[in-house]
Amino acid sequence: QLQLVESGGGLVQAGGSLRLSCAASGFTLDYYNIGWFRQAPGKEREGVLCMSSRGRITNYADSALGRFTISRDKAKNTVYLQMSSLKPADTAVYYCAAAFGVVGCPPRDQYDYWGQGTQVTVSS
Repeated sequence: QLQLVESGGGLVQAGGSLRLSCAASGFTLDYYNIGWFRQAPGKEREGVLCMSSRGRITNYADSALGRFTISRDKAKNTVYLQMSSLKPADTAVYYCAAAFGVVGCPPRDQYDYWGQGTQVTVSS
């Protein structure tokens, strides 16, 4: 069974940091493009960052520039989203997703597998 499980969300004060994890089971993340997305209440799900199967990073959101980074631990079959200098506007449910069979990081609708999400709340 193919599965992605996010963890690491929580409540943090503005200016703080969090590291989200996306652990895969049933498949090897190395062969997939892995994206992080987020959805705030009443808003559409938006892309944040993506790492392609070749390790190339795509930034989907200008708001994450310089504050969020994506990395991959092959031994743990896990992708991370390190978030720093968090703002209340970063409050959302964060999802990881995997896309296979495309070159590079695709648009949201081309991702094949999604996790259940983890809540990040940033207080002012």
